[in-house]
Amino acid sequence: MKALRILSRNIRDSFKSVFRNFSLSLASISCITITLIVVAISIVLSINVNNFTNLVERDVTIVAFLDVDIDDVGRENVSSQLKKLSNIQKVEFQSKTKIANEMMASSETFKNIMSNWSENESPIQDTFQIKVKNIEKIGTTAKQIGKIEGVDIVKYGEGMVEQLVSVFDIIKKFCIVGVIALIFVTAFLIVNTIKITIFSRRREIEIMRLVGASNLNIRIPFLIEGLILGILGSIIPILTTIYGYIVLYDKFNGQLFSPFIKLLSPTPFVYLVSLLLIVIGMLVGMFGSLKAVRKYLKI
Repeated sequence: MKALRILSRNIRDSFKSVFRNFSLSLASISCITITLIVVAISIVLSINVNNFTNLVERDVTIVAFLDVDIDDVGRENVSSQLKKLSNIQKVEFQSKTKIANEMMASSETFKNIMSNWSENESPIQDTFQIKVKNIEKIGTTAKQIGKIEGVDIVKYGEGMVEQLVSVFDIIKKFCIVGVIALIFVTAFLIVNTIKITIFSRRREIEIMRLVGASNLNIRIPFLIEGLILGILGSIIPILTTIYGYIVLYDKFNGQLFSPFIKLLSPTPFVYLVSLLLIVIGMLVGMFGSLKAVRKYLKI
């Protein structure tokens, strides 16, 4: 019961301190707010880029076109060789007859032209549709497939896929580094703000010492104050994240530039990011206060 009374008093004193030193508190809150907005943008971008990469990995397919005159034995040999490759996840055979039927069903023009072809006249080739485990090795895998006897041509959007994955990877790493750097910058600024606050309250601290307050009782209000600053500083970034992302998602109909690059659905994504932001705000505020108290509060 006594511990609850002490905690309640410390929380009350911390709130009073925030409003008593409003200009300093506002500086800390503004710093946290600006930083967390940038952190939120980085987090949203990083997670969506990771989603883009996953979509590329899921959708990109290597198409191996077989020799026109290949027989059943040759097709079985190609299938067997494909399944031995370490980066192969799935192999699906598409006969030229099936491909021709699908093309004729999709267009009357194709039907009129292709219906008159005999089996020997058809330029369509049997294919294997191949999914890979690691898209970063897709180029190497495609070269290995191209060397298999019976394979004529290998296509997968070469060049573009590697560049796309490389760009996504760079953006993701940049966002992660940016988030970490911004968090440390914010903590540093809060340390300096709390330092000024402690200096301005040195007489109050001296009085607390004289009346027998313990080191812990002097430190705790500053830690709670940092926690409060972190929570207040995260309010605007959270609102910006929720409403900003929903507006962005609706405006672009859930995709960027093309259906190939899809955004994550707002729910529950924005709420998870918001929870992460308030946790970061609280931890950064408390960490900044703790560093300031340890370094500048001589007790």
